[in-house]
Amino acid sequence: MSGRREKRDRKAKKLILPAFAAILCLAVLAFIAVSHETEEETATITVSAAASLTEAFTDIAREFEAENPDTKVELNFAGSGTLRTQIESGAPVDVFASASESDMDLLSGKGLIEESSRRDFAANTVVMVVPEKNRSESPKKLEDLTAHSVEKIAIGNPETTPAGKYAKHALEDAGIWDEIESKVIPGETVKQVLTYVETGEVDAGFVFITDAENCRKDLYEIALTVPVNESIIYPIAVINESSSKEKAQKFVNFVIGKRGQEILAEHGFKKP
Repeated sequence: MSGRREKRDRKAKKLILPAFAAILCLAVLAFIAVSHETEEETATITVSAAASLTEAFTDIAREFEAENPDTKVELNFAGSGTLRTQIESGAPVDVFASASESDMDLLSGKGLIEESSRRDFAANTVVMVVPEKNRSESPKKLEDLTAHSVEKIAIGNPETTPAGKYAKHALEDAGIWDEIESKVIPGETVKQVLTYVETGEVDAGFVFITDAENCRKDLYEIALTVPVNESIIYPIAVINESSSKEKAQKFVNFVIGKRGQEILAEHGFKKP
């Protein structure tokens, strides 16, 4: 009896072990398949956006990711001209949000954007800000910048920073650019210009009103709204070389949609 039982046990083990191995193998294959599927479905899109959009797009990206858990948004902020140059050089960018129509136009002329995806999504205004500590002696109008008491003026690099370009045009229209050019301290972004004003390193600076309204208002005063003879419009588009065009387009749609526009308005942007 015991001999027959031992034979049955050995036979059962021979059947169980291969079955267990087969089940284990199937489980491993299923795990690999699910992991691979997840990797394929989850994507990271890179959004290059003008520095003046930092706060607004940080909020937009957070809400977009919450609605689209299969997509992670990586934000890259800089002057619009700098971002355009990066894209022209082949940087892996999926979406470009510019503070300047001209920078988007240059990419369009080179066939680097999906034309059907391009939309105007916001508008802005340039203001002159002055340090709070020198408020009584600060310039109140553009012509005041020519005074000897005004020694340094911060302006974004007009070649790469839209706010700087718009400010320079306004100063040229006022007929004082040549007179004050030697006083100009260039900034790479409007954020850097505002820092110069906050720390009192300059007597005046030119930034977008959205930056002025969202930073340390106890350190500076908005002296005036700068007269600009052109609309300051922000366009957005999917980049042609994007490897995740569908997800990139979803992000664009979110920005121009109801919630995206609400967030932009909360940060002081106007509708285009």
